[in-house]
Amino acid sequence: MRSLILLLSFLCLVNCKQETTSEVESSNDGSSTYTISFENAAHHEAEISATFKGLKTGEAEFRMSRTSPGRYAIHEFAKNIYNVKVTDGKGNRLEATRPDPYSWTVKDHDGTINVSYILYANHGDGTYAQVDETHAHLNMPATFMYAPSLADNNIEITFKPREDLNWKIATQLKPLEGNTYFARDLQYFMDSPTEISNHMLRAFEVDDQAVKFALHHNGTEEEFDRYFENVKKVVLQQKTIFGELPTYDYGEYIFLGCYIPNATGDGMEHRNSTIVTSTRSLADAADRNLGTVSHEFFHCWNVERIRPQSLEPFDFEEANMSGELWFAEGFTSYYDDLTLTRAGLIKPEDYIKGLTGTFNYVWNSPGREFFNPIEMSYQAPFVDAARSVDDVNRSNTFISYYSYGSMLGLALDLSLREQNLNLDDYMKLVWTTYGKLEKYYTIDDLHQTLNSYADTEFGDKFFNNYIYKSEMPDYEALFKTVGVELKQNTDKAAFSLRLRNQVITSNLKIGSAVYKVGLEKGDKLVKIGGIEIKETSDLNKILENIKPNQTIDIIFERFGKLRSIKMTLDADTSYTIMGSENLSEAVKINRDDWLGVK
Repeated sequence: MRSLILLLSFLCLVNCKQETTSEVESSNDGSSTYTISFENAAHHEAEISATFKGLKTGEAEFRMSRTSPGRYAIHEFAKNIYNVKVTDGKGNRLEATRPDPYSWTVKDHDGTINVSYILYANHGDGTYAQVDETHAHLNMPATFMYAPSLADNNIEITFKPREDLNWKIATQLKPLEGNTYFARDLQYFMDSPTEISNHMLRAFEVDDQAVKFALHHNGTEEEFDRYFENVKKVVLQQKTIFGELPTYDYGEYIFLGCYIPNATGDGMEHRNSTIVTSTRSLADAADRNLGTVSHEFFHCWNVERIRPQSLEPFDFEEANMSGELWFAEGFTSYYDDLTLTRAGLIKPEDYIKGLTGTFNYVWNSPGREFFNPIEMSYQAPFVDAARSVDDVNRSNTFISYYSYGSMLGLALDLSLREQNLNLDDYMKLVWTTYGKLEKYYTIDDLHQTLNSYADTEFGDKFFNNYIYKSEMPDYEALFKTVGVELKQNTDKAAFSLRLRNQVITSNLKIGSAVYKVGLEKGDKLVKIGGIEIKETSDLNKILENIKPNQTIDIIFERFGKLRSIKMTLDADTSYTIMGSENLSEAVKINRDDWLGVK
């Protein structure tokens, strides 16, 4: 009996050991390990060594990513890599060849490849990396080479922070021991940005999980305390929409904030963390920084877990094309300021007025003639921080899926509220049907879920008119249900162009009067209606006495020659949005239910 008890105890210990280490040992036939240090941080360099084990015989490849999770365009990160050296497991030097600009190959290895290189990094945002004497701000695809054949295997990384600068490590990676961290595979590793700096840390508990904020800034502890109280309000208001937080992989979510002069403003979502960067300090513009916090935290549901099938698996060699970004990014954009309003951080009247700019941009754009929201989403690889030097006509052909989707989210929310429903509960249904189960969705899935939540007639009308087509919802009627007025300024004339030092600086809007008469970007205006245009001229004042449909003479210079035309001015088609006063009790209840605290 005693022997049996000892045997059972031993088996229990073995099983417990296997359970606690199963994640780390899930792929024991190969591994990737990294070490990164920052001795030359003053010159924006990091020294990186990588060991790839368990490689198959024959040619082996290692490479830099060309994409980054949360971005949809190509980024050639290999351009900032140099001094690459390769050895085998015994330290013998290997000759690496370059089959393309972003990969290296070696032969005659012994199953292990050691790679060392230098990274130059000086762009602190959500896509790139920045190393200097204030911090090491690491976006993994911009920092680390990888072996594609080991993509499903475990990864360990050891950071060597600058102790002389009091640097600490903040990341969603799983801590192992000391400064060593773990990722279960390449997808998780590349999705795990890391901030190493003398940052401040705050945290609070929500349903047995921790929400943390690591902030690298030049401000005070007291400023951060006040700011973090507002961050808490954002988190809790968004939780009410879905009814719960996601289950974070290691029991916590962390904001990685850099509000410093040498950063570049950005926000980038990840599975259990987000990067939020800004040149604005908490002393100067804390409230403005909260918009990015709100947007990115909403992504821990929408995009990270309520995830389009088109983004899976995320491709590190080519851009994923997704037709769902009007929902993934756009509906998230609808909720960022709405959340701040519900949290009491934006006044309802300011939120309503604030809709005006995005509304005019979306619904007065000629782009709707060319692409519906799905097709606008397809443009992401060309616009999402993508780089090009040739001229484009995007002011006429493209509407940001952030803005387009935001206005569609607004229309859907107000339309549902007419049926005593709301967008919150639709989002919650999408969450419980897809996101919580981590089941990837398609556009048709969103369509059918709306049919299920409202009814088929309602869902079909919304998708057939506004998603598969690009028609405009009846916002005037929808706004009236929540006491909001929508008016066009048609009593004023519109010139529809941008000037700098008399020169037209942007493509002219298709269909506008200036477009029809043949004016073009680069033309220099000399006279309008007989009034000479100077570098200091105020075009709005010149147009004050000109009415819609009035014909005027324009003299302009193109390619060094003067030309003259006659032009009949358009009426201004821009909208003004503002809250109505003297609301009925029913409308007041509707507005409070829309914008009030939850």
